[in-house]
Amino acid sequence: MNAEEIRRALTRISHEIVEKEGTADLIVVGIQRRGVPLARVVADAIKEHEGVDVPFGTLDISFYRDDLTTISVAPVHKGTSIPGDVTGKTVILVDDVLYTGRTIRAALDALIDYGRPKAIRLVALIDRGHRELPIRADHVGKNIPTTSEEVVRVCVKEIDSEDLVKVELLAEHLAANEAAEKKAKG
Repeated sequence: MNAEEIRRALTRISHEIVEKEGTADLIVVGIQRRGVPLARVVADAIKEHEGVDVPFGTLDISFYRDDLTTISVAPVHKGTSIPGDVTGKTVILVDDVLYTGRTIRAALDALIDYGRPKAIRLVALIDRGHRELPIRADHVGKNIPTTSEEVVRVCVKEIDSEDLVKVELLAEHLAANEAAEKKAKG
């Protein structure tokens, strides 16, 4: 997906959300890192077509993960900013890729610390399948079937200097990450 396809998918999703949920008592929350800029696009699109400034927040799930040691030796806490109590609100939770479901399970645990929402609706820009937990997205930008030897990489301008979705072979993805880490260390 290129930048325009990503924008169109998120705009379509924003219309679906308003159609199903309305705008009253709605909060849009992005999961750190790449879910945050995607959530901002959804919130901005709702404001553009409905004239309603929807509360926006960010959610860091680092310490809620059950697979923390397999992801990173020293996780970096990126911060959570939830606009008030979520009790009685409909929370639109946004992430970049829905894969095993573990990120979303952790996000649900983290979100409940901020109150008891009326409902939580999940937005995933990409659903790649391979679920380990019984979790599904309410709104999906695109379904991209993958193998276990592939990685779906979502790039966002705010972090990666471009908006792009691509499928890479796992070995190539790991090699590129290793090269980037070496370059960053100098």
